[in-house]
Amino acid sequence: MDLNGEKVILAYSGGLDTSVIVPWLKENYKCEIIAACIDVGQGSEIETVKEKALKSGASKVYLENAKEEFVTDYIYPTLKAGAIYEGKYLLGTSFARPLMAKKLVEIAHKENAKYIAHGCTGKGNDQVRFEVSIKALDPSIQIIAPWRIWDIKSREEEIEYALIKGIPISVSKEKIYSVDKNLWHISHEGGDLEDPKNEPKDTLFEMVVPPEKAPDFPEYITIEFKKGIPIKVNEKELGPVQLIEEVNKIGSRNGIGIADVVENRLVGMKSRGVYETPGGTILYYAHKELESLVLDKETSRFKDLVAQKYADLVYNGLWFSQLREALDAFVDETQKVVTGKVRLKLYKGNIITSGIDSPYSLYDEELATFGKDNVYNQKDAEGFINLFGLPLKMRAYQLLKLGKENSLTITDEKEVQKKKVKLQR
Repeated sequence: MDLNGEKVILAYSGGLDTSVIVPWLKENYKCEIIAACIDVGQGSEIETVKEKALKSGASKVYLENAKEEFVTDYIYPTLKAGAIYEGKYLLGTSFARPLMAKKLVEIAHKENAKYIAHGCTGKGNDQVRFEVSIKALDPSIQIIAPWRIWDIKSREEEIEYALIKGIPISVSKEKIYSVDKNLWHISHEGGDLEDPKNEPKDTLFEMVVPPEKAPDFPEYITIEFKKGIPIKVNEKELGPVQLIEEVNKIGSRNGIGIADVVENRLVGMKSRGVYETPGGTILYYAHKELESLVLDKETSRFKDLVAQKYADLVYNGLWFSQLREALDAFVDETQKVVTGKVRLKLYKGNIITSGIDSPYSLYDEELATFGKDNVYNQKDAEGFINLFGLPLKMRAYQLLKLGKENSLTITDEKEVQKKKVKLQR
């Protein structure tokens, strides 16, 4: 396909997929490649991206620092919602993609480009997240997804192609994991992890110390929240990016945040990923503990339902949906009282609550005490039990009227008859 020099904005990470895509697009589409690297906390590798993209054949490179926006507009809303996909995955890659898509569209508009390309495979979730987000923001932009159309069938073949083209790459046939890294987490897929029987090797982990190698003594951490958003760590006020970095450091050295997940991908298959989310694991735990003190029972339980739906929306690439925005409105209402401090003890991969305090606490020590109090009249419980148990009592009477045995209470036929006669009187 000949695009006759048209500009294509490539979501560029500097990894194997996108490094190979630059020369492939130039050969097969005769287009100009503008590489766009969106920095959401990938780390030191971001510094080498520009030079690598230009050497691979890109005509221009954008390096967009989006770390603070990532925290405030994507991490914090998801944290406040309590959204966790399938009970384990804290959505680190999932909510980074819509932000990247937003930046890609902005760059496309700036460059007057009609095309955006990405390196996602046809088996993964990220292709959906990128493309659905792009369509939501500008439906006129056309997508190029090489993995769905080229002849390369595996990462091994990608490596061969890169070597032929003289493209410097960090992966090898021996170290073939697919890794996604940002401020929130690191994910690992592929290689020996594709067999769920294989335990992750200690050498896999880049951020978190394996729990058994963590210190032999506990470390305490205090997180302070204001309206559901963490604002202080150990009494020190920090900006959004600095706060995540600090909690990451503390969690990492204590072996916190390793999750080995077999998850259900949107495209219908199961996949296995190993995630490192040290700071996120601590913040989610602390946030949930604080909510247990300040939210009433029905609000808390309904919010659990919202959290599950919210996680599905984020995982499935529907960040820019009306439903997600509507759920945010509900979540924000609940977070008005999620203010206070949570003290946690961290020890070899474990998190133990060591204290919760909030000016909005619904816990009343005088009401809950087993000792003497002047608030609760224990005689009131009798009337409550009578009313609460009334449906069960009426059911029992109905069974007696029908002559049916209630196996939970009456097993003697003569006793049943006595009860029936008594009722008839």
